[in-house]
Amino acid sequence: MGVRGELFTTQVVLDNRSYFFNVKENRTGDVFLQVVESKSRNGEDYDRHAICIFAEDMQKFFKGLDESVSFIDKERKERSKRAAEKKAAKASAAGKKVYKKKGTKDSKNERKPEGIKKTGKVIHVVSKRTNQEESN
Repeated sequence: MGVRGELFTTQVVLDNRSYFFNVKENRTGDVFLQVVESKSRNGEDYDRHAICIFAEDMQKFFKGLDESVSFIDKERKERSKRAAEKKAAKASAAGKKVYKKKGTKDSKNERKPEGIKKTGKVIHVVSKRTNQEESN
């Protein structure tokens, strides 16, 4: 057993804070996960906050954490979709041409007009004038 009952520890470093995930064992032999957030205040001092999750409660804790992460992902996708729709509506109201992201389907534009080649991420427009000059 390591210092102060530590069995395992790992660290995640971000811009102004670090997270430590410590697996520990107390004096009675109970194993628990300690999550510590260490946040830099003014470059000298640190605010430190910790929570402990005991082994018998980990499944419920991780289930709640997983549900929260799923909600955040779903909400982020919905917000970006609403923002894109709002931007497109605003651009079309102003009379600007709206370009779709790669992978989005638009039933109106399923057939590509003549003279447009799509290669990778770039769309190349071939001038009809140069095609006619080459045939002459």
